[in-house]
Amino acid sequence: MVVVSPNLRVLRAAAACLVAASGALGAQAPLPSAKPPAAVGPAPAYVAHRVTRGKSFTDFEAMLRDVSNADVIHLGEQHDDRGTHALQLAVLEGLARRGVKVVVSLEMIERDVQALLDRYLAGEIPESTFVADSRPWNNYTDDYRPLVEFAKTKGWPVVASNIPRPLASAVSRNGLAVFDTLNATSRGWAAAENQCSTDTKYGRKFTALMGGMGTHGDAAMPAAAMDRFYAAQCVKDEAMAESIARALDAHPDAVIVHAAGGFHVEESLGTVERVTRRVKDKQTQRRDVKQVVVMFRPVEDLDTVKAGEHRDLGQYVVYVHR
Repeated sequence: MVVVSPNLRVLRAAAACLVAASGALGAQAPLPSAKPPAAVGPAPAYVAHRVTRGKSFTDFEAMLRDVSNADVIHLGEQHDDRGTHALQLAVLEGLARRGVKVVVSLEMIERDVQALLDRYLAGEIPESTFVADSRPWNNYTDDYRPLVEFAKTKGWPVVASNIPRPLASAVSRNGLAVFDTLNATSRGWAAAENQCSTDTKYGRKFTALMGGMGTHGDAAMPAAAMDRFYAAQCVKDEAMAESIARALDAHPDAVIVHAAGGFHVEESLGTVERVTRRVKDKQTQRRDVKQVVVMFRPVEDLDTVKAGEHRDLGQYVVYVHR
């Protein structure tokens, strides 16, 4: 039996999305339609989980009390885990109970539909219009809509933080030079600054994981193709980091809660280190930004979880019973 790590599984899914995205840069690649909007039902009363901090076990409320003092909370997820999404909503609810002002930032909504999202949150358009025109992920209704709707009830902003998929796909085929061919509007959907060398800890980690796609009889990915593929990953992190940095300035009294695939934020790499770079380079008004990574890891058996086993992934690791 071949065991595929969650990270490799996530990156393989990302690879499929990038390869599938096609067409002119001004167009959007079709995706499976989201389910029709439905009333938000109550979240599960309890999702079995265990929380670790460093080498010790802690509890969810203690975690919330601690992270409520951060400037940015990164929620690293496995996209297809329902328990994780329920606990992400619980994070928002816990912050609201503590009177914390929040800006919700989502990898799953892309920057070119921000105006549409803002109109929906303001009540200017119906949800059906927003869903029809915003290219939601096919699990939006079940997994991400509750986050958006909770933010809407609280009057919290929601940031569409990711680069449009066709742009990331174009980078995977042609490299960063594709940005030089775009008009000003399309170029604005990507981050202004993109530092995408593979000679970094994050780049080497990505390359090592993606190298696993060339096993079991498949040809290894050529180095040039790997560089372009990493660049496609990188421009997502750069766009999300720039979006978070802008939100920090636009909402100086709020905590930014950013939900994204775990690989984007674990070990405080990817998006997290790119936010840090922008703060250090004085691209934000805030000079002292505290970021916290909360990683959600689905497991089959909570009783075998060992405190500290994955402590490098984030300040907190939440093991979720699948």
